[in-house]
Amino acid sequence: MYLFNFEKLDVWQKSRSLAKEIYVITKSYPEKEKYGLVSQLRRSIVSVCSNISEGASRTSRNDQKHFYEIAFSSLMETMNQLIISFDMDYISSSCLDEFRKTIEINSYMLLKLRDSRT
Repeated sequence: MYLFNFEKLDVWQKSRSLAKEIYVITKSYPEKEKYGLVSQLRRSIVSVCSNISEGASRTSRNDQKHFYEIAFSSLMETMNQLIISFDMDYISSSCLDEFRKTIEINSYMLLKLRDSRT
């Protein structure tokens, strides 16, 4: 059962699932990254979900579009941080590839949602 409209959005559900994956994978990062890359990754992916939910609650199409654009930017920030995680040998190339596929799907869905508000 959904209580709020944003919970019905496939892109929010997929972003929520991705957030869980990010939290799980960052548990294996070195302790020295707790306040660095781990914190940045977690904040950026939570921002994706948060901005989708906030955008869905707005009544103005322009406001909705604005929050979906912020969510998209946070998703790209997450991808960037995953690439850096790979560069630092915190994740494998296959792990990066899986995240890349998921983020590609989410980004496409976000852009379609944003464009539906014009």
